[in-house]
Amino acid sequence: MKKNINFSILSFVLLSFGVFTMQAQSSSISRSLGLYVFPSEGQDAAQQDADEAECFKWAKQQSGYDPLNPTIAVGKEVDRSADGSAVGGAAVGAAGGAAIGAIAGDAGKGAAIGAVVGGVRGRRSKVVGDEMEQQANDQAAAAETQRLAQDYNKAFSACMEGKGYKVQ
Repeated sequence: MKKNINFSILSFVLLSFGVFTMQAQSSSISRSLGLYVFPSEGQDAAQQDADEAECFKWAKQQSGYDPLNPTIAVGKEVDRSADGSAVGGAAVGAAGGAAIGAIAGDAGKGAAIGAVVGGVRGRRSKVVGDEMEQQANDQAAAAETQRLAQDYNKAFSACMEGKGYKVQ
């Protein structure tokens, strides 16, 4: 019984080591980039690793992008300071409120209420507009980051294809 347990443990350890080494061999630069590289001219794994390392450096020089230390574009920050939109909204609101107040019999109260409502609406409109502009800036930055990574992948693929590999 003890021999079976020892044999089972030994088998488990060896099997685990074999799986680990297979996983270590399958991790490559191309795989980390999401690319599949086939050695169409019979290159062995050691040659492919060497070629990938060379192409990694070359693609980095050509594209100016390092996938190990990627450049992350940041969206331009929107100026969220007051720009007078609340004051302009208050003026419009006061004029409208005064007209309504005049009909109701108290133009002053109508103007005051209209100014407050108009100011709040003007400020809220500015906040919403600023948020939309910031989202657009962030999306443009994300697109630029993605473009840089794609340029690197193109350069890496071109290098690997030049060395006789099929790249997808």
